[in-house]
Amino acid sequence: MKLHSVRVHPSSDALPREEQLAYKIAQVATDRVEVDAEVADMVINRVIDNASVAVASLSRGSVVAARSQALAHPYSPGSTVFGVPGTFGPEWAAWANGVAVRELDYHDTFLAAEYSHPGDNIPSILAVAQHTGRSGDDLLRGIVTGYEVQIDLVKAISLHKHKIDHVAHLGPSAAAGIGTLLGLDVDTIYQAIGQALHTTTATRQSRKGEISTWKAYAPAFAGKMAVEAVDRAMRGQTSPTPIYEGEDGVIAWLLDGPDAAYEVPLPEWGEVRRAILDSYTKEHSAEYQAQAWIDLARRLGTQRPELRDPANIERIVLHTSHHTHYVIGSGANDPQKYDPTASRETLDHSIPYIFTVALQDGVWDHVESYSPARAGRPETVALWNKVTTAEDAEWTRRYHSLDPAEKAFGGRVEIDLADGTRVVDEIAVADAHPLGARPFARADYVQKFRTLAAGVLAEAETERFLDVAQRLPSLTAAELSGLNVTADIATETSKGIF
Repeated sequence: MKLHSVRVHPSSDALPREEQLAYKIAQVATDRVEVDAEVADMVINRVIDNASVAVASLSRGSVVAARSQALAHPYSPGSTVFGVPGTFGPEWAAWANGVAVRELDYHDTFLAAEYSHPGDNIPSILAVAQHTGRSGDDLLRGIVTGYEVQIDLVKAISLHKHKIDHVAHLGPSAAAGIGTLLGLDVDTIYQAIGQALHTTTATRQSRKGEISTWKAYAPAFAGKMAVEAVDRAMRGQTSPTPIYEGEDGVIAWLLDGPDAAYEVPLPEWGEVRRAILDSYTKEHSAEYQAQAWIDLARRLGTQRPELRDPANIERIVLHTSHHTHYVIGSGANDPQKYDPTASRETLDHSIPYIFTVALQDGVWDHVESYSPARAGRPETVALWNKVTTAEDAEWTRRYHSLDPAEKAFGGRVEIDLADGTRVVDEIAVADAHPLGARPFARADYVQKFRTLAAGVLAEAETERFLDVAQRLPSLTAAELSGLNVTADIATETSKGIF
């Protein structure tokens, strides 16, 4: 990997495009290096993972609405949409499938200077691959680029510090992945990256307070914008430049300001792209920082049943990282995080709620653990209000560590009981993490798909999809349409414009 220095330049510098970050990303996208077997295997895992959580969300309101919009745009050759037969405009397929993938917040993650769900790259790259008749090998390479670019940006540039939503890294990465897929030249990809970034910067209010249905739409919008940006760039249209480094650009006005400097890692020419292996998926349907806490809470509740009863508890404090405390913990100062009538989108960003339910139930279910009846149980509300978080400098340091063996997303729990005793335990990473107690492997991804597809897909459809997905690198263009599922689901919502 090579570190690229990125800073703001006045217009009088006339910064050459070859020295701009967007151009360097475009160069990565044009380097047709071989994909090694371990990376290809992980791409297959993540395609299965995305599809599993999309299937589980097919009947949820946000997904039904997005799918209904896509169905208003049939197109040939077009792209497939999860749940239904037929083909549709690739930008609309990217939109509908992107919402389905993100709705449950249950797919892969990478956390560093910024947060991300790099699997959000897949819907737009797959949609363009199907529409343009590309092969499984082309798709594989495009996805590898999308992951590489997004994870490299996430390692270097914090967006949330300035309340910019993390999908601002997704627009450029998806555009780069589509560029690799299509074998575009560096100048075209460069223009597409600039347009994709310019159109996908937005505030983090979508993840603050009472979280709305837009949370699922935000990455889908970035993917849709990436498709459209590439289309425009292929037609010779240009983008604002330098998009990152300009004196009125993203860094100067949205991020660290005119004196900012970043060191962005990108692969050297000819270097194998392995960033996808740095990411990790979710065993549980909740914000990633909650994964380890769910595992710890389940274990404690099973070993010490008395901890489930609020009458036995004085207080529970989760000592954890800055992010966990201030984004999904009590440090956010969001009263909605303690509101039993809050939306699912809000509850899955409330670690006090999640820890309480996992402690009391000993399990975590993507539906029942968020149901209004479950959230409103008096014994749950009583215990929930005794749970707070606190930032711990060591857990914050480990959260930001660049050493994979040290990087951690958990913390230490201290439970003060009414009898004056204290229970203390800790967990660094989720059980399913590559360094966890039960790292996810192919069989786990397949089982996750089968579990979430049960009752939604016919068994034959489940097995057909799994067969196609596991042959991804060798799929022909005609077979790429098989990376979809059909189910007996609603396709209409209340009418909009389309």
